[in-house]
Amino acid sequence: MNMPHILDIYDRLTQAPDDRARARVIAEAFAQLEERYLNLPELATRKQLSETELRLKKEIEQLRLDLKETELKLTKEIEQVRSELKMDIERVRAELKVDIARVRANVLQWSFVFWLTQFGAIMMLVWRLWPVSSR
Repeated sequence: MNMPHILDIYDRLTQAPDDRARARVIAEAFAQLEERYLNLPELATRKQLSETELRLKKEIEQLRLDLKETELKLTKEIEQVRSELKMDIERVRAELKVDIARVRANVLQWSFVFWLTQFGAIMMLVWRLWPVSSR
């Protein structure tokens, strides 16, 4: 069914004998409009679109705030982990210094024992091999 031109509807309304006939012309025009645009009841109005846009803007802003809050929490946690890592590194460094000092002292001790025995062995060889005139 073809959609009547708006002027045809106007002519039919002005020529209608009573309110009932005019109401019939208006109802037929709406019926034809609904037939042509099947999803007409589902179309959004500007007000609905504006309200939806405002709701979405509000949700986006809330998400931005939540994101900023999450970012601040993560930054705080990262700084805490860094601090803990620095403390752990310093503790390990101090333990390593102590261990190195212990190993160094142990090496010096054993080196001294080794040098002393080497000196004793050399002195023994010198005493045995060196001709002594008083013998």
